[in-house]
Amino acid sequence: MHDAAGAVWLLAAAACALSGMGWLALAMPGHAAQAWGGVSAPRSLRVLRRAGACALALALGGCLAADHASMAVLTWVMLLAASAAVTAFVLAWRPRWLRHLAPWIGAGNAGRRPAPRRAKL
Repeated sequence: MHDAAGAVWLLAAAACALSGMGWLALAMPGHAAQAWGGVSAPRSLRVLRRAGACALALALGGCLAADHASMAVLTWVMLLAASAAVTAFVLAWRPRWLRHLAPWIGAGNAGRRPAPRRAKL
């Protein structure tokens, strides 16, 4: 990275990596319940998984635009690790902050109580 454009690409890649990890975390029913206080619809969880995967791919693209391939992959892996750590800390400290990553999941789609499980005989 030798110019300001590379720095902008890296900032965009970092934002994509952080959003992607947050969306992947919210795609897990347990973390979704932490963030919204209830179970999200399965369709919403699938959308979050796809959005997370696309955001991580965009983060790789941003790293590749900022630097040559060998350095870009290293930077991307480090961004993934840092984003995963930040997401884990947010889940442990303030899980409701992750709701801001998915404003399209409104009160009607999340916050429902899970259906009671029937005992298997």
